Amino acid sequence: MSIRILTGRLKGRRLFVPPGQEVRPTSERARAALFNILAHGVPRLVGARFLDLFAGTGAIGLEAWSRGAKEVLLVEREPTARAAIERNLRALAVGNWVQLLAADATRLGRNP
Repeated sequence: MSIRILTGRLKGRRLFVPPGQEVRPTSERARAALFNILAHGVPRLVGARFLDLFAGTGAIGLEAWSRGAKEVLLVEREPTARAAIERNLRALAVGNWVQLLAADATRLGRNP
């Protein structure tokens, strides 16, 4: 199974989704609705720093970067999901603009 980036720099690029039920990516329709809301919000998505908790495949964070977020942090604890994210990051060659943190999003603590 694969899903695609909807618009922006990575428009049309496919993301790897591992088989099974461990990783359930956000649907294209839900991502489109979310980013339609964010496109009209304050602060603006373009140039923003974006945090994607429980990142799964990284689809939401990668969509944010594709649409103009300057930095993205993906947080994921599950090994299967992290492997999918790492594969997607390599395939899309987003460099250091998108980072993966292997951690439990419910136990991040304070950000200094």
